Amino acid sequence: MNLKLLNNLLKNEPKYRLKQVYKVLFVDFISNWQEATVLPVSLREKLNQEFPLTIKAEIYRSKNKSTIKTLVELQDGLKVEAVLMRHGSRNTVCLSSQVGCPLGCKFCATGAMGFKRNLRVGEIINQYLYLARYLKNNFNKNNKITNVVFMGMGEPFLNYENVIGAIRTMNDKDLIGLGARHISISTAGIADGIKKLAKENIQVNLAISLHAPEDKLRSRLMPINNKYNIKKVLLAVDYYIEKTSRRVMFEYLMIKDTNDSPAQARQLAQLMRMPLHFVNLIEYNPNAKDKFLPSPTANVKRFEDILKKEGVAVTKRNSFGQDINAACGQLAIKS
Repeated sequence: MNLKLLNNLLKNEPKYRLKQVYKVLFVDFISNWQEATVLPVSLREKLNQEFPLTIKAEIYRSKNKSTIKTLVELQDGLKVEAVLMRHGSRNTVCLSSQVGCPLGCKFCATGAMGFKRNLRVGEIINQYLYLARYLKNNFNKNNKITNVVFMGMGEPFLNYENVIGAIRTMNDKDLIGLGARHISISTAGIADGIKKLAKENIQVNLAISLHAPEDKLRSRLMPINNKYNIKKVLLAVDYYIEKTSRRVMFEYLMIKDTNDSPAQARQLAQLMRMPLHFVNLIEYNPNAKDKFLPSPTANVKRFEDILKKEGVAVTKRNSFGQDINAACGQLAIKS
């Protein structure tokens, strides 16, 4: 989805043609230019030759059809995963920003596969388009993607410019037109990226993968903590909040006998007792790359109750797609 190339192909067309093309691409979600009957036949044929819309991908569906995972093949043969989660009136897509990930978090299957390369803007947009087309063609045709989260493969702030470029494409009212407040970026705590985002003047949501209340444990789980420790991350978040006045979500995986004790809940509360901080407790999703186990329900409830008692805003995230390895921390390309 190279919009510069597309614009160049249409440079000799009437000015209104570009608007028609954007509508069939980003509102009607066509997958072949012959579907765009508003365009002249000759232009459709030209675009099918020079700007084909085919996205090569495989689909995996959860048993209850609430979660759809796609494995998208890129032009160089590498592959990347994205996920559509359907819940009530919400249709959320989880997008990847890199092929693999260089951070090596111990609980994440993506980190175990290593890092291949960053995704370009068009490759990120193609994940969105493929799932938008699937949603339109397989469910109510009026169903639309309502939310986008950059919580798939990769660390978004290590591919900063392309992720922001994709977000601006999604947010552009002449293109996809998705409100910025319906877009979230999750980072493992790249402090420099958090500060850059604070200056972007775009009201996306920020989430921080924390997963531990102190540095020793966090460094063991997330080696990036050796560069960006908890203090550095929180200082960057303070700067972000000062600039934007927006709430920040802190994601916390609940891992049995690792980070789920009452003492750790109280430690976390000391960090999180701030007006615009809130904690999102996430069920740990096992994968074949590690030996961790999910916290028992009773432990999660106890942890949540302690945070609430300490005055911390806290929510729990529903888990989607475990049966197709599409849940948080499970995305990994199998060779």
